[in-house]
Amino acid sequence: MSKRWFITGGTPGGFGVAFAEAALDTGDRVVLTSRQPHELATWAEHYGDRVLVVAMDVTDAAQVLAAVREAEEHYGGIDVLVNNAGRGWYGSIEGMNETAIRAMFELNFFAVLSVTRAVLPGMRARGNGWIVNVSSVGGLLAAVGFGYYSATKYAIEAITDALRQEVADYGVSVLAVEPGAFRTNAYAGFAGEPVAEAIPDYHDMLEQVRTAFVDMNGVQPGDPHRGARAVIAAMAQDPPPHRLVLGNSGYEAVVDTLVQNLDDIRSSEALSRGADFPA
Repeated sequence: MSKRWFITGGTPGGFGVAFAEAALDTGDRVVLTSRQPHELATWAEHYGDRVLVVAMDVTDAAQVLAAVREAEEHYGGIDVLVNNAGRGWYGSIEGMNETAIRAMFELNFFAVLSVTRAVLPGMRARGNGWIVNVSSVGGLLAAVGFGYYSATKYAIEAITDALRQEVADYGVSVLAVEPGAFRTNAYAGFAGEPVAEAIPDYHDMLEQVRTAFVDMNGVQPGDPHRGARAVIAAMAQDPPPHRLVLGNSGYEAVVDTLVQNLDDIRSSEALSRGADFPA
């Protein structure tokens, strides 16, 4: 039977559209949400009634509830939720603007909770469903200049792991997806905005970060369509994985980091074990 998908963060050239096209290629139906739905009108026409584009700002709780209700009424339910909407930006831990920090958490973390909590009741009632949370390689390792972005994605990793256990008995599966550098429009905004940093000492470091992303824009190694198809393949595995890192460089970086972390933890094993009351 065809599945009914609800995908957030639909922008031309982005991962949301790649997920939608991968699902449509398998014969499924898709609700794709966007803050600018008119940008997807021509694209959606090609798929007829198998696609519904819905206006939704994921940070607006009322819009989230209305969009989920519209999707459920239109297709009769939601089988797969892809929490794809999000954005990354750079700044030092000490100097990044607090308003920008909170806005990034609202978009990357709290909005994911809002959409998930709106969709879950229907999945639990039917006894099946999939929740795919798009995290990042940055959710498994923190990068200089991207500490707050990584913090939002580390938080996604935590709730994904907890949620997986909480809803397993209700037939709902949960997957975290960690893309590395993929050729989407995610880096496009870095070129036009200079470094905004309150503390001059960090300016050079952040300028290097910004330049690296500008130089990588358009030549990222990751293919969003291959990545989306990999997610669908992972969902079909028995048992499915708990997380899926996407991209060669991302995979290598995550594995290296986890090995280093394990070595670091084991190096202080005696101190760790000695912190309990004596037996």
